[in-house]
Amino acid sequence: MPGFLRRLISPAVAPTLQRDTVRLRLEDAEIDVLRVRDPRARRIKLSVDERGVRLTLPPRASLVMGERFLEQHRGWLSTQLRSYQAQNLPPPLVIGEPGVLPLRGELLPLRWDTGRYAHLELDGTGVCMHLPARGTDATVKRALREFYEAQTRADVGQWLPRYLPSLPRAPARLRLKVMSSQWGSLAPDGSMALDLALVLGRPSAFEYVLVHELCHLIQANHSAAFWDEVEQRFPAWRGERDYFQLEGRRLKAMLRQLL
Repeated sequence: MPGFLRRLISPAVAPTLQRDTVRLRLEDAEIDVLRVRDPRARRIKLSVDERGVRLTLPPRASLVMGERFLEQHRGWLSTQLRSYQAQNLPPPLVIGEPGVLPLRGELLPLRWDTGRYAHLELDGTGVCMHLPARGTDATVKRALREFYEAQTRADVGQWLPRYLPSLPRAPARLRLKVMSSQWGSLAPDGSMALDLALVLGRPSAFEYVLVHELCHLIQANHSAAFWDEVEQRFPAWRGERDYFQLEGRRLKAMLRQLL
C-alpha cells in the first residue's frame, strides 16, 4: 500500500459560524430553518437535507435579505422537503437494538455487544458494534466514522496500485470528508479528497470517482482530453455517473444520518 495511505487523515479546520433558528410557515405547518452566517460564503444559499432546512448568509448579507430569499423560494423548499421525506432511509440506530448499516451497496445486519472500547467488526453475519456499558450516541458516531474511514482506505488501497503506473505521480495526500455536493476533489498540490459516503454505495461507482480524481493529475480540467483519460482507464464511467444521479442524494443522506 502506498505510504500516503498510512498517514493520518488531516482534520479540516472550519471557521467560526454564527447560528440561530427562524420559524417559517410553509403550507399547513411551521418549520425550523437553521440560519448560518458563514465567513466563507459568497452568496445566500438555501439547502435541504435529512436534518432540515439551512439558510446560509455571507458576511455582508442582512437578515432582511435572508428572509426575502426564503419567501422567494417557498415553492422550491416545499418540493425539496417532500423529496427527502420519500427517500426511504434506513431507520436511525438505537443503542442496543438490532438495525442495519449501509456498506458497499448493501444494508448489513447490525448487532450489539459489550466491549472495552467502541468499535465495529465485519463478520459472516453482518456487523457487530462493540460498545462499553457507558457508551453514548456520540461514542457510537465516532466508532461509525472510524469504521467507514477504515473501509474506505481499504478500498482505495485495493484499487490504487493498478492505476499508479499510468500516472505522472501519486496523490500527495488523501483526505476523507463528509461533502455536501461533491464526491471528490484534487487540489493543485496533488492532495485528494474523497466523500466518505462513497463507501456506502456500490464499489464500481466508488472506483469510478477515484479514477476520475486520479485523471486530474494528468488533466486539471474537464476537457475532452480529460474524459479520454477517464475512458481509457474506466470505460463504464457513464453508468456510474448515472448511478450517482439516481442514488447520490440518498447515499449522502444516509451518511449524515449516521454521523
